[in-house]
Amino acid sequence: MKFISILLAGILINNFIFVRFLGICPFLGVSQKVETAVGMGVAVTFVMTVASGITWLIQHYVLDLFGIPYMQTVAFILVIAALVQFVEMVIQKTSPTLYQALGVYLPLITTNCAVLGVTVLNIQSDHNFFYAMVNGFAAALGFLLAITLMAGVREKLEFSNIPKSLQGFPMAFITAGLMAVAFYGFQGLFKDFLVL
Repeated sequence: MKFISILLAGILINNFIFVRFLGICPFLGVSQKVETAVGMGVAVTFVMTVASGITWLIQHYVLDLFGIPYMQTVAFILVIAALVQFVEMVIQKTSPTLYQALGVYLPLITTNCAVLGVTVLNIQSDHNFFYAMVNGFAAALGFLLAITLMAGVREKLEFSNIPKSLQGFPMAFITAGLMAVAFYGFQGLFKDFLVL
């Protein structure tokens, strides 16, 4: 039951984009086309999931063991940066067009507050290793869902008659706000899962 509640909470109820408002920079910057949005979402999913596991191990078997929990932020960012570098190399070799499309936003996963946020929240929530990985994966799926939905809407908006003053980022912010309101509705549907 806890497994399902962590998944539902990460994807819908506590969505990092629409509810916690973390990771907005890549969300708005890469959500113009579905293809690049999915690429970014998959990259973030890998980094968030693996970083959740590695940072949990570092916290419990290095930082806590040696009495240096104050080094948490530095250690976690180093892990995330190494994972992002790995993802960047893989995408550059396997899909150069996606690498070009993601541009500066790919290395910015390192400073994406959603990635660091999920690793810190795993420690604060006192999850074990398995649930930390599940929470990281669920949060990443929530990010993937949010960025893909936004990209689909933004692609449709290109063919809409929008006043010039609202074109581009103003309409993106309005759309994101309306989607956030819709995601808040999940909190009422799944009240039992809000404890996470």
